[in-house]
Amino acid sequence: MDPETDTVTAIATVLQGFGCPADRCPEMAHQLHRRAGQLAEVKGRPYEEALGHLLRAMAGGWAAQSKAPDSDFRS
Repeated sequence: MDPETDTVTAIATVLQGFGCPADRCPEMAHQLHRRAGQLAEVKGRPYEEALGHLLRAMAGGWAAQSKAPDSDFRS
């Protein structure tokens, strides 16, 4: 595997640990990888820092969703 594929696979594994549905993890991981690269370039910060920021935001979102009462807005 190439390093980018390894990175996206690792991100998908983290997302699954956050509670992301397994079938959505690869797509979401690819999007986060791409967005982290964009943020790193625009903000002039390391890719790892940008990815960490995005993963913390995702973790907070999944945690909040898992604590929310059942509603029609959850998928």
